[in-house]
Amino acid sequence: MMMHFVDMMTSSSPTVTHVIPDEVANVSGVTSLGDDVFVVRHDKSQQVEVYNAVTFTLQRRLSVRGLGLNSFGLAACACNKCLYASDFDNDSVHRVELSGSNAVTNWSVGRHPVGLTVNSAKNVLVVIRDDRKIQQFTTHGTLLQTIQLQPNIGRPRRLVELSNGQFVISYTGKQHRVCLLDVKGAVVRSFGGTPGSDLTKMNCPAGLAVDEDENILVADEFNNRLLVLDRSLTSAREMSVSADGGLKGPYSLWYDKSRGRLYIGEYAGRRVIIMDHLKDFTASQV
Repeated sequence: MMMHFVDMMTSSSPTVTHVIPDEVANVSGVTSLGDDVFVVRHDKSQQVEVYNAVTFTLQRRLSVRGLGLNSFGLAACACNKCLYASDFDNDSVHRVELSGSNAVTNWSVGRHPVGLTVNSAKNVLVVIRDDRKIQQFTTHGTLLQTIQLQPNIGRPRRLVELSNGQFVISYTGKQHRVCLLDVKGAVVRSFGGTPGSDLTKMNCPAGLAVDEDENILVADEFNNRLLVLDRSLTSAREMSVSADGGLKGPYSLWYDKSRGRLYIGEYAGRRVIIMDHLKDFTASQV
């Protein structure tokens, strides 16, 4: 399929407005809250970087003592004024207070947590890769619910919760798919199959995001692209991103609806790419 890039000279068009570079460590998670952008990397620093959301300059580093090398989930909560980071190595979630002390607490979860998100009830949903389940916790780590996922689907990676309580989850394994699950974890629909690069397939789908119309954006990591799926998971289109050198292993996604801004964390490229003027995910496609 011939690919045409969106004209970035139009002010109302989605644009790559900034790139947060790094030559040292892969980006494994990104999120924002107010004027702060939080970035966690694949390293041993036990820190989360905090950038200014206007200037994109590094403001400080949050110390998260005990955070393992592999933190694949990062989410912030305005209601509870805190940041959550999953800890794949230590089977735990770390909670950082964002008002004042930056105190850190943590609690145990299932085997090898990966993606996490904050739901509409302001609780934390954690994808447990090896146990193939979703766990829901209060902000202080009390387990509220466990949703067992079907064992033959593959290894779950990231999730988002839709307005109707259903879930969208990315999977890898023999099948590389994005699945819509009901509230009990059963598969309603799926998109993808064996790894591939045409528009009916993906190769290591990772980060997910949804817009106001609940179009689903997928970081198709090894294909170095972003795919937009409709809510019914019946069609896909590629989103155009005019970053220098193209996307390099897009891994984590965060969509700040209040700003119309998309953050793309690259694992291989070690950058965070910021796209502004993005009212919805259908606005910049090829």
